[in-house]
Amino acid sequence: MTDRRPRVPRQESNPPNRFVAQRIEWEEGAPPVELHVLEEDARSVLSENDSPDVGFRWSVNPYRGCQHACAYCYARPSHQYLGLGAGTDFDTRIVVKRNAPECLALELARPGWRRERVAFSGNTDCYQPLEARYELTRRCLEVCLARATPIALITKSALVRRDAALLGRHTRELGSTALVSIPFADERIARAIEPFAPTPSLRFETLRVLAAAGVDCGVMIAPVIPGLSDDQIPRVLESAARAGARHAAHIALRLPAEVGGVFEERLRAVLPLRADKVLHAIEELRGGRRNDSRFGARMRGQGERWRMIEQLFDLHCRRLGLATHREPLPTRASAASRAEPRAEQRGLFDD
Repeated sequence: MTDRRPRVPRQESNPPNRFVAQRIEWEEGAPPVELHVLEEDARSVLSENDSPDVGFRWSVNPYRGCQHACAYCYARPSHQYLGLGAGTDFDTRIVVKRNAPECLALELARPGWRRERVAFSGNTDCYQPLEARYELTRRCLEVCLARATPIALITKSALVRRDAALLGRHTRELGSTALVSIPFADERIARAIEPFAPTPSLRFETLRVLAAAGVDCGVMIAPVIPGLSDDQIPRVLESAARAGARHAAHIALRLPAEVGGVFEERLRAVLPLRADKVLHAIEELRGGRRNDSRFGARMRGQGERWRMIEQLFDLHCRRLGLATHREPLPTRASAASRAEPRAEQRGLFDD
């Protein structure tokens, strides 16, 4: 059987790091990329967020960088603060905060901690493949459960199924919730853009396992890429609802800083005949630009095409009985919404 999946180049490829004056130029082609694990002892793992665009205040990232290698990942520029690249360095030079559970236990034991919801992770996937070895996310979830701290979790990984029972306890005792990120229904396109993430079919099965364990779970269609994935929204929602998802959210593609170059390079390498069409559609969503960094505009598009995307999403959520929200991560469980589906869009901080 011939494997017709698009191939992703695995030679080193990083856009220039704006924080580093010098860069390496390979004279005879870049070398192949290998995984490098960089362990560190963190001083703190509980990060506070004050962005009005996301629905959580606190987050924990046990890892920096992500092996899934999604071309569109908005977190890529954060690797440059470490003196690394936003391209293949982000995918293959993974920082492991090996003392993350111990740090979190100390932080949640502070007298002033109010047991607010904590997001996992908000930056990179907390269940990327290295989690199978380090179990940092699992141990952090156990800390949160012991400290009566609810969580909101988002992942693409099937590895989260390992912790389905633990997450089920989180939902029952603390109202915790989990989202599985599934931007594509088309497995070929997913493999091209998210080359080392689990296939969509495996992610739908992951939703099924979580739902069966009593986890309050939903689907996140993020990012919505116009011209590439917007037409797949109904298929994603239908499959997610069949698997047991109770709520859904979506976010427009963001291409901040160096992410735009990484995304375009990958798009032209694996889907060359569609690249110009997709890039033009992105500009249509962003008022002629490829990115809009303004608060209130980063997570959603503008114009008639984006209105049609939102209408398509809302229509199928209502049809399928899926509660909806606009934040990248839910800030509380949707238990109240499970009794009857909501047609309106609300911030999940609202009572």
